Amino acid sequence: MFHIVLYEPEIPQNTGNIMRTCVAIGAKLHLIEPLGFKIDEARLRRSALDYYEHLDYVLYKNFDDFAGKNPGTYLFLTRYGKKNYADINYKEIKEPMYLIFGKESTGVDRKLLAKHLENCYRIPTTDKVRSLNLSNAVAIVAYEALRQFDYFDLIQTEPETHKGKDFLDQFVEKEDKS
Repeated sequence: MFHIVLYEPEIPQNTGNIMRTCVAIGAKLHLIEPLGFKIDEARLRRSALDYYEHLDYVLYKNFDDFAGKNPGTYLFLTRYGKKNYADINYKEIKEPMYLIFGKESTGVDRKLLAKHLENCYRIPTTDKVRSLNLSNAVAIVAYEALRQFDYFDLIQTEPETHKGKDFLDQFVEKEDKS
């Protein structure tokens, strides 16, 4: 199991989208205060849709509070990282793994990043943008980690509890034999 950590997130819609991603992949979400919104805010719940009840999340007063309760490997995703996130061999990490993403405006505190330079990674981009949208960045990195683990036990086809794996078969046009 791995964990998604949001360091001082500011935009409720991004956090809501990340909540939905966490439910989809079975990851635990860690939210480090201060938050730029109230956790019960309607926009947050609307972004997370009806998946909110399935979310496993914990709220922390600050990074020290988080670190004191969660030993493991911390992987920081930052525009200042000098290594590519896709070069991480996630399977080699044997202790709990925490993918840490910073707030939308300024990312993770620079002094904190400086203490963990060996674990700072970047999603490659052009020089035209500073960074990607937070919820997109979380999805990109989380799914790379999942890919390396062959997606654990995630369902590979449309579940029967929804439309079912054969849902599209009803739309296949039959050949006219007349």
